Amino acid sequence: MSEADQPSAEAVAERVRREVDRALKRNIKGLEFLTAPRQDVGAMAKDLVHREGTAMLYRYRPVTDEIYRLPLLIVSPPSNKGYIFDLAPGQSMVEYLLGRGYDVFNLDWAAPRRDEAHLGLSDYVDRFIPDSLATIARITGETDVTLAGYCMGGTLATIQAALHPGNGVRNLVLFATPVDFTQMHMFQKWSDRRHFDVDDVVDKLGVIPPEIMLGAFDLARPANRTAGRMQLWTNMWNDEFVKSYRMFDRWAAETLPVPGEYFRQQIRHLMWENALHEGTLEIGGRMADLGKITVPILNIVAQHDHVVSLDAARPLRDRTGCSDYHEIVSKGGHVSLVAGPAALRRLWPLIDGWLAERSV
Repeated sequence: MSEADQPSAEAVAERVRREVDRALKRNIKGLEFLTAPRQDVGAMAKDLVHREGTAMLYRYRPVTDEIYRLPLLIVSPPSNKGYIFDLAPGQSMVEYLLGRGYDVFNLDWAAPRRDEAHLGLSDYVDRFIPDSLATIARITGETDVTLAGYCMGGTLATIQAALHPGNGVRNLVLFATPVDFTQMHMFQKWSDRRHFDVDDVVDKLGVIPPEIMLGAFDLARPANRTAGRMQLWTNMWNDEFVKSYRMFDRWAAETLPVPGEYFRQQIRHLMWENALHEGTLEIGGRMADLGKITVPILNIVAQHDHVVSLDAARPLRDRTGCSDYHEIVSKGGHVSLVAGPAALRRLWPLIDGWLAERSV
């Protein structure tokens, strides 16, 4: 660079002033972020219509004059709060579905007490979900529902449909739902029976704290939290980005403990034996036979899901007896299927199109 091309002292000083100003603003925004109260979540009004043990059944209040006859029940994963389906206006799957005329229920979960450590898979699929279906039938007068579930909530919904064919489930909608647990690579390594003594963990702890599950995610992607914080830092003056980050951060931080027996059975029967996929899962003296599921299935998977791989979710097509099977492979990751503005634009209209034909 020639001497003539070199920036002037005034230009250099101005650039330094701009960078210092940006750094100050970023730090001020950072302090606001650290000292601000928790980000509010939840966009739509709802009512608690049934509670039993850790199960809490909510019904969202309608926003349209006409609603579809067939109710929709969304089952949350037992380790996570259900407000992921209803983060905020414009980022709420519930808001979108209500606006399209669906009667939406959510089976959410409370943290188990120590005397509820004995709750196992049978409590979820033989008691909590069927009792929620009975409550919905009593409230609405409709004996059929669309049963939906996200992640392990979807697995529970699938097991329930396999155990209780003809119990009023008209359609099955699944989001990032594992079926072939040999393809859950992250958790297979974490729960390897050669070094993971699940009985010892459960017998000592009773209720499994969320840190155990969160630790599995950190081991699989050790740089994930740091990368997320760096992305937040570079977008600190983008109010919409910060707001969205804080909502997702709150949801992740509020991961729930789970009953020890449920955790033990999940590891032993699903992770180690792959019993649901292999047709050997026995609950309450009955086999959870995927071939008995003949209702229409909408299986929604994420292309870049590091939690539930495509291969873990796709066997539903071949393992069930469904003749009306539809699969949507969405761009994005595990959470983006059920939350965020991208899902609103790309995915949820496809779900609405599928449901509308099967909800009358």
